[in-house]
Amino acid sequence: MATYLVSYDLRGTDETSDDYKRLIEKIKSYGTWARPTYSDWMIVTTKTTDRVRDELWAFMDSNDRLLVVTANAPASWVGIPQDVSDWMKANLH
Repeated sequence: MATYLVSYDLRGTDETSDDYKRLIEKIKSYGTWARPTYSDWMIVTTKTTDRVRDELWAFMDSNDRLLVVTANAPASWVGIPQDVSDWMKANLH
């Protein structure tokens, strides 16, 4: 299992749009996830970064932006809600 940071920018799309909703549903489908900031998510999966990228990109438009990177300890943060902070402490190795 790996922990990934997923960051996206749906350009020209309102955050209440169906595009955002479908993308967020897909991110949550990985099962183990947290949302440290508005457009950043962390997920735990056995899939590769390429596979996650491809699966998420299927819900995005060609002018959007997507980044999937492996997230490991050590890591530092500030201002993150306590439940998300606890999640990251438990899932960053």
